[in-house]
Amino acid sequence: MDRNSREKGKMEVVAVLNQARSMELHAISQYMNQHYGLDDMDYGELAKNVKLIAIDEMRHAEMFAERIKELGGEPTSEPADKVVKGQKPPQLFAHDSGLEDDTIAKYNQFVLVCGKNGDSTTQKLFEQIIDEEQEHLNYFDNVADHIKELGAAYLARIAGTPASTGGYSKGFVLTNSAQQG
Repeated sequence: MDRNSREKGKMEVVAVLNQARSMELHAISQYMNQHYGLDDMDYGELAKNVKLIAIDEMRHAEMFAERIKELGGEPTSEPADKVVKGQKPPQLFAHDSGLEDDTIAKYNQFVLVCGKNGDSTTQKLFEQIIDEEQEHLNYFDNVADHIKELGAAYLARIAGTPASTGGYSKGFVLTNSAQQG
């Protein structure tokens, strides 16, 4: 493979990485919006898990950005879509199942682009993230099925549960102030 072909292939991989990053940025905003709504409806356990999934998506977006930079590209900051607001639990979890299912299908296509261009590192990254997206899909499908089958009884069991995700990262400010003190 000559230099021009390698460069063209690298740019194809950067393009699918940016597409994936854009999808992750949308998922982060969508899931955080849902987390706040579920918390407001007092479905703490559901809110907590959706927040944790959003945090997974943040990690995915960062992993894609790091790989894009390694390949000499510029990570996008544009989300793939607009956030759907005001969803009730039955619609919310069915919607999220669809998002995750679409993501898995696209990421599997992106794996093929990486393979075609001889980029096994990015291919492995997509495969790892596909596994995590599958866990998200399984969770969303499970909750959607419970709501469909059990309806209000399922939601009543969850009402009033805590939304806390436990400890949190100190972040930049607290980490730096601890080092100075």
